[in-house]
Amino acid sequence: MEYAAFWMFPALLLLIFLGYHVAFSLASVAFVFGLITYGDIFIWQLVGRVESIATNFVLAAVPLFVFMGALLERSGIAERLFSAIHLWTNRLPGGLAVATIVMCVIFACSTGVIGATETVVGLLAIPPMLRHNYCKKLISGSICAGGSLGTIIPPSVVLIVMGPLAEVSIGRLFAGAMIPGLLLAGLYLLYVLLLCFIRPSAGPPAPAQEEALSFSEKVAVTIRALLPPAFLIVAVLGSILAGVASPTEAAAVGGAGALLLVVASGNLTWRILLETMMKTLTITTMIMFILMAGTMFTGVFFSMGGSSLISGSVQSLGLGPWELLFVVLALALVLGFFLEWISILMIFIPIFTPLILASGFDPVWFCILFLVIIQTGYLTPPMAPAIFYLRGIAPPEITISAMYSGVVPFLVIQGILLGLLMIFPGLVLWLPKVLFG
Repeated sequence: MEYAAFWMFPALLLLIFLGYHVAFSLASVAFVFGLITYGDIFIWQLVGRVESIATNFVLAAVPLFVFMGALLERSGIAERLFSAIHLWTNRLPGGLAVATIVMCVIFACSTGVIGATETVVGLLAIPPMLRHNYCKKLISGSICAGGSLGTIIPPSVVLIVMGPLAEVSIGRLFAGAMIPGLLLAGLYLLYVLLLCFIRPSAGPPAPAQEEALSFSEKVAVTIRALLPPAFLIVAVLGSILAGVASPTEAAAVGGAGALLLVVASGNLTWRILLETMMKTLTITTMIMFILMAGTMFTGVFFSMGGSSLISGSVQSLGLGPWELLFVVLALALVLGFFLEWISILMIFIPIFTPLILASGFDPVWFCILFLVIIQTGYLTPPMAPAIFYLRGIAPPEITISAMYSGVVPFLVIQGILLGLLMIFPGLVLWLPKVLFG
């Protein structure tokens, strides 16, 4: 039976590469292997798996965060915030690219929804960067890499899904991801500044005549623009890290807060509300369907002795703890070229987390390392969701080749971050220890 479990993975990959949706592939393989192994009684296991996903209180945060991000797309907050940030960065080398990354950080802290962040920021940043003759590779790289920061900077939807799978507190994961996420954004900013300082034509600063406001006026404009996202960050992220609210409760507060902000901006209409709700329904259904199918797959795999098979295979290879860690991360990186992030989580986290813990590694630290790999998958072809988002909003003069080559330096930076987190695990573990003991 153990070797029958092994054949579940080739069957799954075959269906995916044939073009079937990941959720249907996971569910189909689980159903066929479960029915062959256990017969009709397997149906009851399926019902239990569906119920476990449908009644999971933590996962209720997913639609609430998606709703919040979709609303902020329509609020007008982004336009005011981008203008305010650029007031301070326009005289810097690559000032518009710097403003783009800073904007992505603020939106990542506010929503945790990657597609919404990249779409909004891209629509705002591309026209002025083209107007100022920015290098198209820098335009592409800064928007794609900045938009993908929502993967690692809390409140990330990826972390909310990862927590129950790894049986790790979401509050600890949020705290563990905070410093690495901000450090990665800082490395992005450092790269942009150095590149545009060495090669000014890549991102020329704005002409001096564009500076029209005094210092006090800049401060006033910035405060007005920062108040709405700051309100959401404190309400959502602050309440989770302070232990005042669970992720689901904080997401509900964030959703209500985003709705109030859109009402206050005067941009709320019945059409916008309906479109937001439909987008929330579509994205949430996709995530929950894959979660349900993935839970079915791993449940059948484990019940057929798959975990014993993997443990035995690892032991037979004689891998040490660090070698095992590198193999797991390398496999996830390769699969990230072809699969969606949620598929990789569903396959890897329940199966390999126990082995990693048995090797003596901290679960929060491992989850954040895995999160960096997941974020890398957003930028690597052929899947590269971040590039697909950008392709949908970019003008024709920004070619797909410029997009692919533009993300390469940012992928190198992500590799540097991964190395830093391995060498200095305190970058991940210090804040959870301070906040939660």
